[in-house]
Amino acid sequence: MGSFSMEDFVGNGALRELLPKLLEEGWDDVPTLKVMNSEDMDAINMTTQQKIAMEIRSYLHDRALIQYGDKLEASGKCVPELLNLSTKDLSSQFGMKRGHIARFIDRIGECEDPSPASKLTSTPSANNSISRSFMSANSRQMRTTTNLPSRSDSMNNDKTIESSLASFKIKDGYIFKGIVAAAPAEPRACGCVQPPPVIDKVSPYADIENISIQKLTPTYKIGLERLVKNKTPPMKASELWRDQPAVLVCIRRPGCIMCRAEAHQLYAKKPIFEALGVQLFAVLHEHIESEVKDFWPRYWGGAVLFDRGMEFFKALGGGKLLKDKFLSGFVFNPRAIANYKRAKALGIDQNFKGEGEIKGGLFIVGRGKSGVAYQFIERNFGDWAPLAEVIEICTQLQSKLPSIGE
Repeated sequence: MGSFSMEDFVGNGALRELLPKLLEEGWDDVPTLKVMNSEDMDAINMTTQQKIAMEIRSYLHDRALIQYGDKLEASGKCVPELLNLSTKDLSSQFGMKRGHIARFIDRIGECEDPSPASKLTSTPSANNSISRSFMSANSRQMRTTTNLPSRSDSMNNDKTIESSLASFKIKDGYIFKGIVAAAPAEPRACGCVQPPPVIDKVSPYADIENISIQKLTPTYKIGLERLVKNKTPPMKASELWRDQPAVLVCIRRPGCIMCRAEAHQLYAKKPIFEALGVQLFAVLHEHIESEVKDFWPRYWGGAVLFDRGMEFFKALGGGKLLKDKFLSGFVFNPRAIANYKRAKALGIDQNFKGEGEIKGGLFIVGRGKSGVAYQFIERNFGDWAPLAEVIEICTQLQSKLPSIGE
């Protein structure tokens, strides 16, 4: 899986010497760096070699193959030339595994949540780098770096954030699950095991505003310490969304392969959420320092919070923890197994440290005291909140924000 550490992304190639310049110009995390276009590259005087390296590494990161970055970059070939190589050449010259070759030559597929939003297309904005992060690999990264079109050449007019996000809005025919969402319930083990029930009402704001949380990591930027050296004092959760809406992903277990995959696919869309004025947080109910180090910033580059009392997790269950056993919740659950296979296909590492029976989910909380706008409950192990719904709700929240004058 492509790491959100800038050091891991640039590797030991031509981009490494650019790190100080990238930091100075604000290209200080991987999701933001990947929306860079030719005009941005020219502004910091990138060489042709560095542009090719950027193309290669963005393409590899989309496919969770960043471990091949140094070797492919050293070849001196650009992405289209590498894609013209045979399977045998990719294996013999770069040591690429057979399964990884299949993922590498897939010109369309990206290692992301297969939600309806990811399948829709529209003309991106001329001056909005946010929309460029969602262009398909075929249109964004298959062109050669020496002939990258400028924004003025490829676009006819400027568009607002709202219009640039039109391709990710839910279209007619999509079944919106409502502000309280969960994957379908199915009997397990031939009907002998019933799925756990989930609440169908949004959590009251009073249940979450006074939750005591502790920040374990900051939002990742180049040069930051890997973890907060001195433990930050506990704070009220309401401080998180006092000025901006927030998305809080409640992680069942940071070493879980499915939790890591969910976190990665969501944080990869950081530029979109930033454009909407929405913050991203991951919430853990258990603090194992080694697990936090493995999780951040490789799979999640945002702030990581510790919910010692598991109050966010209780709120998802209507006041009590939503739990499931490994046998009934995974072994006899086809949906959980399918979720595992989806994450496994991304080449993610995993471990089994920590408590793994407490279900997680996702909250979108509006600014101030406006309350919970959306919550997703992990009914089956590994369920992801549909990205189309998450972006739609965040877009609606942005449209409700008062102007600066107000």
